[in-house]
Amino acid sequence: MKGKHAHNQVRAAARLKSILLLGFCFWVLGALAQREPLYTQYMYNIGSFNPAYVGSVENTDISLLYRAQWIDLPGAPRTLRFGINMPVGEQHGLGFNAVSDQLGPTTQAFVDVSYSFQVNLSEDAYLSFGLDAGGSFLNTDFSKGSFENPGEPILDQQTVNAFYPTVGAGIFMYQEHWYLGASVPNFLTDALYSNEVAQIVEDRLQFNFIGGYVFNLSQKLRFKPAFLVNYISGAPATVNGSANFLWNDVLTLGMAYRFDNAVSTLAGFQVTPSLYLGYAYDYNTNGLGGYNSGSHEVVLKFYLGRGGFRRPSDSDRDEDKPKGKQIDSPRFF
Repeated sequence: MKGKHAHNQVRAAARLKSILLLGFCFWVLGALAQREPLYTQYMYNIGSFNPAYVGSVENTDISLLYRAQWIDLPGAPRTLRFGINMPVGEQHGLGFNAVSDQLGPTTQAFVDVSYSFQVNLSEDAYLSFGLDAGGSFLNTDFSKGSFENPGEPILDQQTVNAFYPTVGAGIFMYQEHWYLGASVPNFLTDALYSNEVAQIVEDRLQFNFIGGYVFNLSQKLRFKPAFLVNYISGAPATVNGSANFLWNDVLTLGMAYRFDNAVSTLAGFQVTPSLYLGYAYDYNTNGLGGYNSGSHEVVLKFYLGRGGFRRPSDSDRDEDKPKGKQIDSPRFF
C-alpha cells in the first residue's frame, strides 16, 4: 500500500505540473505580441527596444544575444537577437534589429530599422529622439503539442503564417555617467491584424522606461545600478532592477531582481577593447521555480573602431578640443 500511495503521489504531481504548464502556456500565448522579449541583460540591449539609443554610441557596435528560458519546460521561450547601433556624424544614428522569439508552436521574427537625432542639452549632456519601423513575421504550427480546447476553429487551420507592420518611437537622455530613456516599441495594435492573427496575438501598447548611473567608487572599481520598467496597458508592470560592479574596466559581476518573478546573477568580461562577453542566470521566485532549472542568457558585443581603453584626464577637458559624443571607453551602457 505504501508503494501504491507513493505512485499516486507521483502521478498527482505530474498531473499538477501538466495543468500548470498548460495554463501558463496559454497565458503566455495571450500576451505573445508584447514587442520586446524578456531580457535580463537589458542594459546591454537598449537599442533593441529604444530607437533613440542607436546614435548615442561612440563607435558602431554589433550585438548577438541568445536566451533559453525556463530550462526543462517543453515549449519554453527561446530568443535570438542580432542588433547594430551606428552613429552617423555628431547628431544622427542608424540601427537594425532582427529577433527570433519562439514559444511552443509559435515563432515570431521581428525586423526593424531605426533612426535617431540628438541635440545638446549642455556641453556634455544629450537628448536623442528615435523612430523605428519594421514588421513581425508570425508562424504558428498547431500540429505541435496538445491543446486544452482542441475544438477551437483556429486549430483547424493547422498553420498560420502572417506579417504585420510595427512602428515605434523613443527618447534617450544621457551624460557620461547616467542615462534615462522611454520608448513605445509598437504604436500599431490589433486594428491591423487579420482574424487569424488576432486569435493568436493580443497586442497592446507597451511602454518601456530605463535608467542607470555609473558611480566611481575608486580608480579601479565602478558601481553600475540600473532599472527597466515594462508596462503594458491592462496588465501589471514588470519591474527590473540590477546592481553591477565593474573592476578595472574588464570584469563585471552583479545581481538583478525582477519583482515577483526572478532573481539573477550576472557576469561580464571585456575580452578585448572591441569584444565584450556577458552571461546571466535567472532563478524563478514565483510558482514556476519548482518546475524548471532556471534561464540562461548570453550576449556578445563587438565594438568596431575601438582602439584601447582610456580614462578621463585633464587634457580631455581642453576647451580647444572639438565637442561631440565623447564617452570614455569601455562603454558603460
